[in-house]
Amino acid sequence: MISVNKAKFQNLDKWLVAAVCVLSIFGIICIGSALHVNLGEDPSNYYSQMVFFATGLVIMFIVAFFDIDYLSRFDRTLYIVNILLLVAVILVGSSSNNAVRWIKIGPVRLQPSEFSKVIMIFCMANFIDKKKDSINNISILARLCALVIVPVILVFVQPALSASLVILFIFCVQMFVAEIDYRFIGKILIIVVPIVAVIVLDSIREDPIFVDLIFKDYMITRIKDLVIQDPSSETYYQTMKSISAISSGQLTGKGLYQGTLNQLSYLPEPQNDFIFSVIGEEFGFIGCMVVLGLLFFIIIRCILIAMESRDMKERIIASGVAGMLIFQTFVNVGVATGIMPNTGMSLPFVSSGGSSLWTNMAAIGLVLNIDLRRSRTLFEGEY
Repeated sequence: MISVNKAKFQNLDKWLVAAVCVLSIFGIICIGSALHVNLGEDPSNYYSQMVFFATGLVIMFIVAFFDIDYLSRFDRTLYIVNILLLVAVILVGSSSNNAVRWIKIGPVRLQPSEFSKVIMIFCMANFIDKKKDSINNISILARLCALVIVPVILVFVQPALSASLVILFIFCVQMFVAEIDYRFIGKILIIVVPIVAVIVLDSIREDPIFVDLIFKDYMITRIKDLVIQDPSSETYYQTMKSISAISSGQLTGKGLYQGTLNQLSYLPEPQNDFIFSVIGEEFGFIGCMVVLGLLFFIIIRCILIAMESRDMKERIIASGVAGMLIFQTFVNVGVATGIMPNTGMSLPFVSSGGSSLWTNMAAIGLVLNIDLRRSRTLFEGEY
């Protein structure tokens, strides 16, 4: 199941591994500042992130050298386990900030909605690959959509709107790579775009007609605040502080532990949702560009590996990972810069949280695995 030898290590995409490691280590440094460890605050979460990074590396390498053909035999089992975990969150999950998204096992809190992202990438790639010759059949598309909608709904009711949107975006990317007929895409857009427009318009009404029946009050408030930009609103106040922090860093930043808004606790969840604001304030425009540059490099490597693979399932997996990283990066940075509604979305490899980091590490492990299989196919003529 796990095959490791010198040749595989030599063929491992070392630049991709290096980019992930540099980004994660830089993230730990920024998390330390966000948690104010320099001021004597409790450093337990700071040290926990170091442990998460070390275990994440182990997960990444295990997945990279695992026989994914063997794992593919259990795609239905993985899907069922994913559904059971999401149901368990609703039934016995622990809450924080008015959301029930975690399962507590001893001192560790796990977030199944994060694991669901990489599980769905793998499972949907297998399901699509099995039906690749009839992917444009309406009944096959309906079955695939049903398989995706179930975890999306279970994640949404936690509530975790951003995580459910990630899964939907991943599915859209994978279906595009699977060469779904453009006519279906056009029909979907004709339906989806007006629905989104109506939801936004209803959200900004003083007395919403229907949107409050679907979304939580705070979700509606965040959409409204983005459109209206009311400075008296607490949500938009957070956004303004984030923008102020980023702009105050200017070119080179104020220096590590020197960010005024960060150190004085004006930024909400600076170790997670607004970690980009901490980077902007303390490391400036250059720091932001380095982080975005590393994320861009990782995403491009995923896309290139997908393009170079001759196997449909592998292309869908690698492109799904790229789609996940693109969406998460865009939303996190968009929230910090005020172009997206305030929502809980981690910055890949940088934000605090074990479940998020492990999920991203496992996803990169899948991409490394595909790249190794491609290399072996080219040079040894086998899978």
